[in-house]
Amino acid sequence: MRLDFAPEDTGSGQFYRLLTAVVLPRPIAWVSTVSAEGVDNLAPHSFFTVACVDPPIVQFTSVGRKDTLTNVEATGEFVVNLATEPNFAQVNATGTDFPPATSEFDAAGIPREPSLKVKPPRVATSPAALECVLHSTLRLGDSTVVFGRVVHAAVAAEVVRDGLPSVELLRPLSRLGRDEWGTVGGVREIRRIRHADWPGHYRG
Repeated sequence: MRLDFAPEDTGSGQFYRLLTAVVLPRPIAWVSTVSAEGVDNLAPHSFFTVACVDPPIVQFTSVGRKDTLTNVEATGEFVVNLATEPNFAQVNATGTDFPPATSEFDAAGIPREPSLKVKPPRVATSPAALECVLHSTLRLGDSTVVFGRVVHAAVAAEVVRDGLPSVELLRPLSRLGRDEWGTVGGVREIRRIRHADWPGHYRG
């Protein structure tokens, strides 16, 4: 038996909670920006993914009009910092609805470090950061999708294994439903199957 939910009957708020309890786990873009007045902003956004490979473009969604969106539109730059398990409490704290004149870096006691190619600072305790310039935005109903071209990636040497960041060493956080968050847990590895190998090598 299944339960049926229709957006027009459920209401947008309740259907949003249903979506976020089904579309999971969701990676978190811990986005740092600088306002036109020079205030450093930092906020988590859990609608986040890679949008394009060449050129490298990532995207995150601002649900409603947040300070992050205002700052990106004003300056054209942002940094996606990896939200990690050791920074759990601080990531959650930066989701507080501080007024625009308040820097979440200062309010939550989060150390900054300068970025290489953009003005917004990186989170010094985050092991990976993607420095981005604004590519475009797309308005969808009450939300805005922000596309950023990655102009520089900075990764801590201690989380790199065999030339690439290791998920076990990165320890990324993810968002789930309700007030729940996820950690990596077990990792399974399987090679992608080439069509030419399908009859002889795949057994289900």
